[in-house]
Amino acid sequence: CIFCYPRIESGQTTLCAHSCVGRIRYVGVVLYDAEQIAAAAAVSEDRDVYQAHLDLILDPADPRVQEAAAAEGIASNTIAAAIRSPVFRLAKTWKLALPLHPEFRTLPMVWYIPPLSPLRLVDTAGDGMDGVDRLRIPVRYLANLFTAGDEGPVRLALSRLMALRRFMRLKQVEGEIADTVMAEVGLTAQHAEDIYSLLALARHAERFVVPTRNDHHEDLHTRQGSCGIPDRG
Repeated sequence: CIFCYPRIESGQTTLCAHSCVGRIRYVGVVLYDAEQIAAAAAVSEDRDVYQAHLDLILDPADPRVQEAAAAEGIASNTIAAAIRSPVFRLAKTWKLALPLHPEFRTLPMVWYIPPLSPLRLVDTAGDGMDGVDRLRIPVRYLANLFTAGDEGPVRLALSRLMALRRFMRLKQVEGEIADTVMAEVGLTAQHAEDIYSLLALARHAERFVVPTRNDHHEDLHTRQGSCGIPDRG
């Protein structure tokens, strides 16, 4: 996999993401502190790698981060794409998406939202933190996949997804805005609306935020056919 680089540089998403009929893939820019990668990968405990990985990701809305990115030569359209990145929100802001096997210490920028069981397997009254232990897939199993056995981040992500499901059910069926449902998992009603919009309603341009290559000094069409074997004569 080369992450469909010819497509990415022209502002298109990867082919697997574009053709996914389940609409479960999201692609976005993430700004991170490259100087801290080695330290993050070298933390002593496997369970600490996830948080160290998360700490690498910088807030693109922070003016200081934007200034530092511009100083490093990152184009303005890339910074703008990072601000709109669905990956940043899912992984860093809402903490719904988790990395796969952080104990391997490869720190890939690929994140997964842990799955929920079918609604019929969970009582309505248990759609909070307590209901997580009644899901079909054990929390411990998911923690071994995503957080090196640390159940805390997995429980948080699952409880937020369950709270979102309950919040939207109460809103759409009962006509009730249950702020307390989201407050129990550290989010607000607006967070619920934003998460629901991104996960259920988002269109192509919202799920795939990929900037085009910004190259002001080269005519790429001219250069395209000039990368053969150099003349050594």
